[in-house]
Amino acid sequence: QVQLQESGPGLVKPSQTLSLTCTVSKGSITTFYYYWSWIRQPPGKGLEWIGNIAYSGHTYYSPSLKSRTSISRDRSKNQFTLQLSSVTPEDTAVYYCAARAGYVNRPADFGSWGQGTQVTVSS
Repeated sequence: QVQLQESGPGLVKPSQTLSLTCTVSKGSITTFYYYWSWIRQPPGKGLEWIGNIAYSGHTYYSPSLKSRTSISRDRSKNQFTLQLSSVTPEDTAVYYCAARAGYVNRPADFGSWGQGTQVTVSS
């Protein structure tokens, strides 16, 4: 089964851009029909889907975050990256990367998950 691992800074200052990378192993980000996702969970709240990048490279974003979100990939490194701009303390959360075959945007539908990484937005 595909394995995912998040990496990136744990502390980001307000108004800056949050940048996280997900490294994929035991699978390829170009595998047909696979979708690669970023999901987050703020403290005391439920899981929130941020967006997907498809095997084709096409991207899909949550309407509530679309204006601040960019997901890209590096096929040579088998990685995909999240950038969230103009962050505020409300963006503090555990951030997960996840994957599954077929397009979904409900966190509960993703079958493969990274362990998650805590990101705190604070000055």
